[in-house]
Amino acid sequence: MAVAFQGSLLDLAGRPGPAPLGGSVRRTVLARGAWVDVRPGWLGGADALFGRLLAAVPWHAERRQMYDRVVDVPRLLCFYAEGRALPDPILDQVRNALDAHYRPELGESLCTAGLCLYRDGRDSVAWHGDTIGRGSTQDTIVAIVSLGAPRALLLRPRHGGGPTLRHDLGHGDLLVMGGSCQRTWEHAVPKTMRATGPRISVQFRPRGVR
Repeated sequence: MAVAFQGSLLDLAGRPGPAPLGGSVRRTVLARGAWVDVRPGWLGGADALFGRLLAAVPWHAERRQMYDRVVDVPRLLCFYAEGRALPDPILDQVRNALDAHYRPELGESLCTAGLCLYRDGRDSVAWHGDTIGRGSTQDTIVAIVSLGAPRALLLRPRHGGGPTLRHDLGHGDLLVMGGSCQRTWEHAVPKTMRATGPRISVQFRPRGVR
């Protein structure tokens, strides 16, 4: 797949794979029982992983019903269900590291991986929460590892009454949404008119959360 991508010089140092989490994660407690953890530059070798995933993942486009018409989903997708082999061994390391850190709090493992490819600034995802399944009624965790060029991920309270938060994620950054975040807050990756390279978002979730 031909997409233009410029790597980060910061990603050339260190060995590939996730760094220890421990106290390096910054947690922000949000309203209504939600929280967000952020660990910039968590994944070493992120740019090389981006290139491997770009080539190896069977990316596909989707079309969805939007009111009275069917429209193209503005990004490419691939979902790895529980038990399906992940497309790169580094992603197994990532999932194991996330489980080691978050399983005591979550009480279960992260077992699925959803991958999204944002090819340029025209690709996006609208405001939503991951509320298909248990996320609509139960506290849960969605862990996002961002590869490639940084893009803004926005968060806002689902029913208003609070500020919109912004995180620019790329080049191996980690963001984890936890607690009630999926049902009480929404998140989005908006379109941008600025020239921007491609980004891959890898979302790890527990069973029954989409």
